[in-house]
Amino acid sequence: MQAQQYDRIETLSGGAKVQHGPYNDRIYLMQTGSGSLQELPQRLIGMAEEKGYGKIFAKLPETQASVFLNAGFRTEAEIPAFYNGKEKGVFLAYYVNRDRENEAELDIYEHNRTLALSKKNTKISPLDTSRFRLRTCNEDDTTRMAEIYKVVFPSYPFPIHDPDYLRETLRTHVDYFGVGHKGKLIALSSAEKNTKALHAEMTDFATLPDWRGNGLAVHLLLRMEEHVRRRGFRNVFTIARAASPGMNITFAKCGYEYGGRLINNTNISGNIESMNIWYKPL
Repeated sequence: MQAQQYDRIETLSGGAKVQHGPYNDRIYLMQTGSGSLQELPQRLIGMAEEKGYGKIFAKLPETQASVFLNAGFRTEAEIPAFYNGKEKGVFLAYYVNRDRENEAELDIYEHNRTLALSKKNTKISPLDTSRFRLRTCNEDDTTRMAEIYKVVFPSYPFPIHDPDYLRETLRTHVDYFGVGHKGKLIALSSAEKNTKALHAEMTDFATLPDWRGNGLAVHLLLRMEEHVRRRGFRNVFTIARAASPGMNITFAKCGYEYGGRLINNTNISGNIESMNIWYKPL
């Protein structure tokens, strides 16, 4: 079987950090860097056109957005106080391929969003501690973690199927959490930390099929929130599959606010899918 080819992360001249490639068929502007913003939007558009990508996706502070909006980008989601608990963060999009703006499952996405919002702040059942144990993960867990991610996600925007990648991120900026049953991991999640902006992404949720329905994701999420709150983080958020009612309900139940939808944004579980933004100030 041919190895999956992930998009590459690259730092452009001027310091802008992007992830790009045919896997997600997009450029993702992760950080704008310290260079001139005036030329960056057109530079990204030219790069996308040259390489044949369908979309440009940018995450940045609201104070940097105007030059992108003037270049034809549009706002798809927002998070108040995203940067250091003060400045709003915006998620912008530019469609090189206009067909990519069309959502074939729009009705499903809207239904799932409405359903999730109807569950906001509803009662959370306690974790059955006689069967399940919540804990942080370490480098010794990475082989088992990769096995779980391979089962749950046929494809994913980052190489979480690779134990070496999990070890590298664990050492640098990601804290992984798991639920064990009789000493064996059965569910996972992670908190990806931005120590400069003091926000953390609650992501990489995966529960093996035989163990779904036990509310494990909710308790992993609550554990991660407490973990990053104690370390001084000001805001938590997620980018959740719009087609997945369960994950959207999980975040709504835990008091997260809906921030918008990223249209046909991410290759996950074998297809390019739209993603919902949920956020919560700490």
